[in-house]
Amino acid sequence: MEAFSPIPPDWAESATHATQFCCPQCGAESRQAKAVWINRRSPVYGADHRRKWQEFYHCGECGTPWWAWSSDRPPSPYGRASGDGGDGDELF
Repeated sequence: MEAFSPIPPDWAESATHATQFCCPQCGAESRQAKAVWINRRSPVYGADHRRKWQEFYHCGECGTPWWAWSSDRPPSPYGRASGDGGDGDELF
């Protein structure tokens, strides 16, 4: 499965919206997912006029499909330093 495929995987249809950016069933982090799909066909614009997407994860720990908004993703410990002027959309 390609994360940027225009066609959603079957498992994404039953995904649950996670209020925290982790599996709502077992608490596993997004990087522990066995599959990822980003719904780039339908961006949403927030109050700050920035784009956000639904990011779908298939949990590698318990198998639960879940999704969260890209704007809710916590900062990466491997990314740029805060205050560098980046807008967070470097990969998109």
